[in-house]
Amino acid sequence: MSVLFTIGYEGSNVDDFVKTLLANGIKRLADVRALALSRKRGFSKKSLADRLFANGIEYFHLVQLGNPKPGREAARSGDYHRFHAIYRLHLDSKACEASLEELAKLAKELPTCLLCFEREPQCCHRSMVAGAMKASYDFAVVDLCVGHSEQPKDDAPRKSSHHSREGASAA
Repeated sequence: MSVLFTIGYEGSNVDDFVKTLLANGIKRLADVRALALSRKRGFSKKSLADRLFANGIEYFHLVQLGNPKPGREAARSGDYHRFHAIYRLHLDSKACEASLEELAKLAKELPTCLLCFEREPQCCHRSMVAGAMKASYDFAVVDLCVGHSEQPKDDAPRKSSHHSREGASAA
């Protein structure tokens, strides 16, 4: 079973973000923001792609998998039911189906991580993209979290911080 990672950069900086990707062996970043712009330094498309390239990580912008404007507005207002409904319809489009197929091919070649803004995956459309990848292409999903380190109950050190959703259904 292939693994697909997800990550949000909310509350982080680009240095810690890249360190998290490297610590988890990520070789390819799939940006699923509709607009790959950010007020947060280092996270707009060109500067992020350059930074990733300098660290041996490929960057792909899968704009078709971005959340459409009505979905972004619903999420910003906290109307997650409407947000999910809007994005589910969008995800069923031919353009999204083709992008999911492209993402599956990319993610089977190299360790790949989906990128969007929100720290919590359940508040972000990337969880629905990951869910579609799991359902259609048999991927396990691991959510990475920048700058948060969890210790297992036996207090043994971990190499990286992540939350696995293997076996869990996506929102």
